[in-house]
Amino acid sequence: MLRALAVDDERPSLEELLYLLTADPRIGTAEGAGDATEALRRINRALESGPDGPEAIDVVFLDIQMPGLDGLDLARLLTGFARPPLVVFVTAHEDFAVQAFDLKAVDYVLKPVRKERLAEAVRRAVELRAAERRGPAPHIPVHEPDPDHIPVELGGVTRFVAVDDITHVEARGDYARLHTERGSHLVRIPLSTLEERWRARGFVRIHRRHLVALRHIGELRLDAGTVSVLVGGEELQVSRRHARELRDLLMRRP
Repeated sequence: MLRALAVDDERPSLEELLYLLTADPRIGTAEGAGDATEALRRINRALESGPDGPEAIDVVFLDIQMPGLDGLDLARLLTGFARPPLVVFVTAHEDFAVQAFDLKAVDYVLKPVRKERLAEAVRRAVELRAAERRGPAPHIPVHEPDPDHIPVELGGVTRFVAVDDITHVEARGDYARLHTERGSHLVRIPLSTLEERWRARGFVRIHRRHLVALRHIGELRLDAGTVSVLVGGEELQVSRRHARELRDLLMRRP
């Protein structure tokens, strides 16, 4: 059972989160903190107590936008500890997801918090803590992934997006944002990996930040020496080093 600490400067949100956590049978104890400074003092006591001590904390459910030290600042501080607690961000803002996962967050839950979505975050934390206690897992051969689809997470549910539906891909550090006509999805795969994997499927690099599907390019635009393409209703810049290759590929396209 997990020992949890919930951190939120808005009292109603904190009380609601604590209520949902204590209702989950996998949560042994759930404490609250009204800001990141108070949470840091509590986490320090937990670390001094040791992973099996009476003050130990397994996972922190952490709001992001708080006065003073915010949730991202606290998560960065925790990365410097030898055995920090797991972190699940609970926020009303979508914009910090990339930074959150760069900080090795277990999950990123959007407010208003749904019971089912929080339960999925708890499940992930339980599995990670159990894996840490078991130690390194033996190597198990895995099946090759489906080349026609890529798994993405949406609201705690894993779905499979058809590669042919992806118009372009945008680099986000060690992550990538897949764009389709119906929306976009963030995946934990570097753009360079997708470029190599999907080259034979008609994806071509046009910029250090963008990979596009040739089949979805509607227009090639030349303006005062700059080159851009229209993809899925969005105009994307083409870098000089990729412009000639792109023109050649489009000329040969059926």
